Amino acid sequence: MVRPVRNEDIEAVIGIDTLVTGQEKRAYWRSVFRRYGTGLESASQFLVADHGGEVLGFVIGEVRDWEFGSPPCGWVFVINVTPKVRQTGVGAQLLEAVCAGFRREGVRTVRTILARENTLILSFFRSQGMTTGPFIPLEMSLES
Repeated sequence: MVRPVRNEDIEAVIGIDTLVTGQEKRAYWRSVFRRYGTGLESASQFLVADHGGEVLGFVIGEVRDWEFGSPPCGWVFVINVTPKVRQTGVGAQLLEAVCAGFRREGVRTVRTILARENTLILSFFRSQGMTTGPFIPLEMSLES
């Protein structure tokens, strides 16, 4: 079952992220929960996949408008599933749930950004029907 995150889910979210990334980011995830997990902003979503009280994955998204010249669209900031349940449909359920929330907000497009080397998540998004969008990410170093 996909449902909104609860305060008691944060330790599981931290655990999944640490397992997948190899870095514990406790303070970061607590701040993300404060921003996206309150349920006060309808355009923001922090959802978890729960099976029998165990959090198996999570997704965070938000409707943004006119950033980069884009009409309102849904942005998926993160989607993560514990490795033991990958390829069982949990990620697809999370993505569909966040997209359903975007549709309720009246948007017709969903976007995300990911690292080129993250072939696992790239393959997942492509399997869900996502393709290259109209924007080109640019960056520069601020180091001397």
